[in-house]
Amino acid sequence: MSALGNLVAGVAHEINNPIGFLNGSINNISEYIQDIFSHLECYQTSYPESLPAVLDSANEIDLEFIIEDLPKIFDSMKLAVDRIRNISTSLRTFSRADSDRKVACNIHEGIDSTLLILKYRLKANEQRPEIKIIKKYSDLPLVECFSGQLNQVFMNILANAIDSIEESNQGRTFAEIKANPNTITVTTDVGDDNRTVVIKIKDSGKGMSEEVKTRIFEHLFTTKGVGKGTGLGLSISRQIVEETHGGSLTCYSVLGEGTEFAIVLPLTTKL
Repeated sequence: MSALGNLVAGVAHEINNPIGFLNGSINNISEYIQDIFSHLECYQTSYPESLPAVLDSANEIDLEFIIEDLPKIFDSMKLAVDRIRNISTSLRTFSRADSDRKVACNIHEGIDSTLLILKYRLKANEQRPEIKIIKKYSDLPLVECFSGQLNQVFMNILANAIDSIEESNQGRTFAEIKANPNTITVTTDVGDDNRTVVIKIKDSGKGMSEEVKTRIFEHLFTTKGVGKGTGLGLSISRQIVEETHGGSLTCYSVLGEGTEFAIVLPLTTKL
């Protein structure tokens, strides 16, 4: 996992270099284009009666449309570059290599980077509308943790939430799902003792039976089909939260009513 994290971080770093160049170039070209447009406007004002050949050329290339559309194209390119930069930042945040000691980290950054990486699974498709993410973030202090490991916990729980929602959608029409949207709610807060933070991830999926709920943290236990689940994700997640960080990971679920995982983490490392 550490080697994979280093690889992803390296790729993200390599992406950043051309993205920085593109961003600077787009800004420069945008300024140049505005200068050219200003020059054209000055020319048209100074010589309102243009030669027929000039007018024919302007009509042939549809100059008015170009002047109107080109800035929009550059705005779209800028948005695309910003999106790639955000993805790259999220990859680096998610794959951040852990040191040999805990470091004060922003929990929300870890959750957000994980959600961005999973965005391709949240988007609408032919079978269902987009899975809506509802964030109820409180103002959290930094948490001393191994951020890379916690990001794996967020990934496991959020990916399972999406899987559960997909299963609950089977047999339902697009219109039915749209009327009762698929949601994943992420809530964060400071614990009542002011010494912990609480992260709750709740989905609108199919929920679990009592039998399944009592076994979900067992090593190699899975309800998924062959090739779809290893039965390691939640087991490892509990180990990371409870053994490595001294917190707790619990599950609340009712069959047919969705599932909620609650992660409780101490704010500081115990001495």
